Amino acid sequence: MAPDDPLPLSDLLVLDLTIARAGPTAIRQLADWGADVIHIEPRRPEITGAGHHTPDFLNLNRNKRSLTLDLKRERGRALLHRMVERADVFVENMRPPIKYKLGFDWETLSAINPSLVMGSISGFGQDGPYAERGGVDQIAQGLGGMMSVTGIPGQGPVRAGVAISDVTAGLQLAVGILVALHERARTGRGRYVHTSLLESMIGMLDFQAARWTVAREVPPQAGNHHPTLGPMGMYETADGYMNLAAPWGRIWTALCQVLARPDLEEDPRFSGPIERATHRDALNDEITLALRARTTADWVEAMNAAGIPSGPVNDIAETFADPQVKHLGIAAPVTHPSVGEIEILRNATNLEGVPSEIRRPAPEPGEHSDEILLEFGLTDTEIDSLREDEII
Repeated sequence: MAPDDPLPLSDLLVLDLTIARAGPTAIRQLADWGADVIHIEPRRPEITGAGHHTPDFLNLNRNKRSLTLDLKRERGRALLHRMVERADVFVENMRPPIKYKLGFDWETLSAINPSLVMGSISGFGQDGPYAERGGVDQIAQGLGGMMSVTGIPGQGPVRAGVAISDVTAGLQLAVGILVALHERARTGRGRYVHTSLLESMIGMLDFQAARWTVAREVPPQAGNHHPTLGPMGMYETADGYMNLAAPWGRIWTALCQVLARPDLEEDPRFSGPIERATHRDALNDEITLALRARTTADWVEAMNAAGIPSGPVNDIAETFADPQVKHLGIAAPVTHPSVGEIEILRNATNLEGVPSEIRRPAPEPGEHSDEILLEFGLTDTEIDSLREDEII
């Protein structure tokens, strides 16, 4: 891709009314690939002032411009409706009743701009008995079943170590928006796209959910080992822990050879995948006994040489020090005018020939208000009036 070639989504204008994590995660996918994203933030300093320099905010809100706008006042809402006339995408993650109160529901916005694609993320869905509830990731993890299958057997439910329903909902919404934009190219009509933390959480259960929907089996906690296959999990070594996966055929035979335990392959309890899964506690004890003889680094080298998927269990600092992670360049540099030189995560998707880069740092509140409003045809006098009236 030539330096002056536009990025794949550079023809899109996106209005971003999202907060917290799920909504900004969806927007980040569009912004990273070139969409002109206008982040519309509340004007009041007590709302916008805190947290704009935290690692979380800086990572989530890169590649955007910021316009502060008081949407509780008619003049502010009218200005946003004017912007909707030109927008391609409008995204929000308010509780469903709030957008109707403010006049940013699908019925209203699609009447203003029939080609608009609107995206929404809620806690539990746009309708139904829980629709008016506020939702956050941990609530969705509990309600959606994730905590029941996470953790060591017998210790009680455990939350996943990342905001998994937030991130997944954001990714799901981004996919839905791109699908709707593809359809619009044929029909000229926009579409309303929505998901929820609860739906994304249940979707992330994947095969664990299928164990219930298909076989009516309630999956228990399985700790650091795969719940239905073995051996596949985390094991103790002489100096720490490692992960390995060798539940099938040739890889299972290779593991027995690397461990110098041919007797395991001959043991009738471990003679096939079903038997190994059935007796995986006993098998895991035997594997751990063998692995305690050498260091994690020794075992990882030996197993990968034998074609056995394996790796260390890193903390976050060790992850970013890993040579493969460094090679991938997923920690991208950016200069923030207030924070200085930092690194944030680039987009994890790679489009061959398209640079994945951080074009601009997360904006300060209202940093681009004047330039944005000038682009929408307002005069300097009108902008001054909006500022004097405390609309922007």
